[in-house]
Amino acid sequence: MKPTLLVMAAGMGSRYGGVKQIDAVGMHGETLLDFGVYDAFHNGYGKVVFIIRRDIEADFRERLFDRIARNMDADYVFQDRTSLLTAEQAEVSAGRTKPWGTIQAILCAKDAVKTPFVVVNADDYYGRTAYKVLRDYLSTLSNDDTTHAMVGFTCKNTMSPSGSVTRAICVIDDGNLVSMEENPKIEYAADGSVVSHLPSGDVKLTGDEPVSMNFFGFTPKAFDSFMGYWERFLEKNAAEPKVECLLPNGASDMVQRGEGSIRVFTTPDKWFGMTYPEDKATVMSELRRKIETGYYPEKLWER
Repeated sequence: MKPTLLVMAAGMGSRYGGVKQIDAVGMHGETLLDFGVYDAFHNGYGKVVFIIRRDIEADFRERLFDRIARNMDADYVFQDRTSLLTAEQAEVSAGRTKPWGTIQAILCAKDAVKTPFVVVNADDYYGRTAYKVLRDYLSTLSNDDTTHAMVGFTCKNTMSPSGSVTRAICVIDDGNLVSMEENPKIEYAADGSVVSHLPSGDVKLTGDEPVSMNFFGFTPKAFDSFMGYWERFLEKNAAEPKVECLLPNGASDMVQRGEGSIRVFTTPDKWFGMTYPEDKATVMSELRRKIETGYYPEKLWER
């Protein structure tokens, strides 16, 4: 059974200043997403499902989706503020201006995913090895299996010189995830050290902490756990205008409740991404270097 690639592409891009999911960075107008989908396709993924906002649908189809759909099985679903909400919850949260985060995003795709699946961010480059590792692992699982997986990265290898980043710091024991907590603002201090600014105060990090970059491998069974987490989240936060229901926290909750396990793999590939406008030049340079060395063809797709 070939896994599905599930791409979270409904972000607002507030720090980037635009719709980075469909911003061209390749030599023939390819987006960063093109490279991730290309890596998944050439590692035996059978389908890709994108989660997008309705307001970018036309541009998304023109700049990315129609090209991908000519080369592999592709679909997309929508995420908006009222997705999965009851009428009462929608009314209570009427003052909110954006969707509810990555758990809501994944649940919006529940009906479109029929196999074990890999979740990725639209604005991150993970490298080819990560796709292969989770493809190999998921190919051994049934849809009802509860032994999920993730690829972790080293914190200092995922930083942006342009500003702070959000990372989920993981606690791992014997190759399995124990817990992880989203740190919404990690950045370099003036002395070059790495600092996490938490509501409870600043915490200095070593930079070697394992972090989640939202590269997870789940079976469809995970949807049951995430739905429970989503419902409990809304019970407490339906009236909150900005709080988000985040995948790392939901995955950690699944483990701690005994509803599933998450095996942690690592990869030697270098991560890079597009958080700030200044990151685009770095991304383009990294991709051009990979093209020049033959890692990617100059033109990813023939049509």
